[in-house]
Amino acid sequence: MPSHSNTYDYDVLIVGSGGAGLTLALNLADHVKIAVLSKFALTEGSTYYAQGGISAVLDEHDSLESHIEDTLIAGAGLCDPEIVKLTVSHGRESIEWLKQQGVSFTEVQSEDGHSQLHLNREGGHSHRRIAHIADATGKAVSTTLIDRAKEHPNIDLLEYHNVVELISAKKLGQNEPRTLGAYVLDSQQNVIKTFSAKCTVLATGGASKVYLYSTNPHISTGDGIALAWRSGCRVSNMEFMQFHPTCLYHPTARSFLISEAVRGEGGKLVLPDGTPFMQNYDKRLELAPRDIVARAIDNEIKKRGLDCVYLDISHKPKSFITQHFPNIYQQCLALEIDISQQPIPVVPAAHYTCGGIVVDKDARTDIPALYAIGEVACTGLHGANRMASNSLLECLVFADRASQDIMKIIDTLPQNPPLPAWDESQVTDSDEEVVIAHNWDEVRRFMWDYVGIVRTTKRLTRAMNRLKLLKEEIAEYYGQFRITSDLLELRNLVTVAELIIRCAQIRKESRGLHYIKDYPEPDNSRPPQNSILVPDNYSALEKD
Repeated sequence: MPSHSNTYDYDVLIVGSGGAGLTLALNLADHVKIAVLSKFALTEGSTYYAQGGISAVLDEHDSLESHIEDTLIAGAGLCDPEIVKLTVSHGRESIEWLKQQGVSFTEVQSEDGHSQLHLNREGGHSHRRIAHIADATGKAVSTTLIDRAKEHPNIDLLEYHNVVELISAKKLGQNEPRTLGAYVLDSQQNVIKTFSAKCTVLATGGASKVYLYSTNPHISTGDGIALAWRSGCRVSNMEFMQFHPTCLYHPTARSFLISEAVRGEGGKLVLPDGTPFMQNYDKRLELAPRDIVARAIDNEIKKRGLDCVYLDISHKPKSFITQHFPNIYQQCLALEIDISQQPIPVVPAAHYTCGGIVVDKDARTDIPALYAIGEVACTGLHGANRMASNSLLECLVFADRASQDIMKIIDTLPQNPPLPAWDESQVTDSDEEVVIAHNWDEVRRFMWDYVGIVRTTKRLTRAMNRLKLLKEEIAEYYGQFRITSDLLELRNLVTVAELIIRCAQIRKESRGLHYIKDYPEPDNSRPPQNSILVPDNYSALEKD
């Protein structure tokens, strides 16, 4: 049982060390004391692996109105127009802020000899508006922000710290439903620590590891969504899981993403015999929104009994390919695929969680002093389908919004009472760790088979039946054995799987990323509706 020395006091506790969490920490650090928790190494988040870039209106031929319109079209009627306008209008200043932190974006010489940002074009965008650092934007953003955070005396970066549960004031007998911090597993020391904080921010990323094939790092297990749900926050639109159309198909590199920018620069999707097929699905061809491209590939694979399809950019000069896609070129070459000479084998893979914790325009959840930013949150920006490269922009803009709101309220919040230590007196060490691995594998397989790119009512029912049995088994296991990081992830994964299935069962139509054979068309008999799940312990002060 942890001693009193395992209690740590901060003004703000940020769970997650990706683009959203670190941007927030840097915005607040001159004023408050901050802990940033990282479940594994600081770089093991989705930001680090993001290849594409950050969308912003930076070209003289582009406009805010065009970026807004493209986002609304991609979101298939479910974007919040006010949130889209708010986010897009902060694009240029977000890029400028990153440049101030030391991020060096790829530039080109203009005709009059001046340097200017090189802008890519990606699916769904009607203009070039993706600022990037070659094809490894996230890595540059992540490492730069980590360096800045390490330099700041008010930021403590804590690796290998995995949140077990948020601490609720109500559970401690107080009237107000405020979050007071979190119980956290230090997986290197194997102790559970108590973190007390006036404000807690979830910046834990998405939940794509609920699926068998994913482009995401192994940590993307929906932890923040599950934590918020158990604490009493509403969750919305979890059925809209984005599958990236082009993940490298290779036995030793299942998670390597082939950036959408490859299609933006002329890459063609072809069958094994070299025949293109996107003309059969959409007049925008390879630049159609991701849901359309992913379903087209999924259909061709299933219809023809293929293992994969191919993405071919070998018609471009080798110098062009190595200049624009040096990282992808080298990664593929290491696997004996020369993309300047041959097509790249690709399959769709789970990529981005468009739904999440319900938040407002200041990133506030339903619980006072609890915020959610980045992929973990459902802001209203993405609607039924995220448009390429809007996600890093959302991280930056909503981290800034949250920082402003936290600075307004933090001095008005009372000091936290002493928090009880985590009680481990009733549990023992597990003698059956294999159960976790088997259950993890089972969840990811049935989610892939039954709740994947194409769904049916029958498949969703089957998935829910399997899930109920697993949930009971895991709850029993959790109650008996000492906590490990793997057990925490499995528990959260099962919670998120249930939320995805429940949202998918609510939606009796096909819209955006949710395609169900029983209802193949959008329901146009009423305005599009968000799927909102309300937990039994929903604790908002003003219920909608």
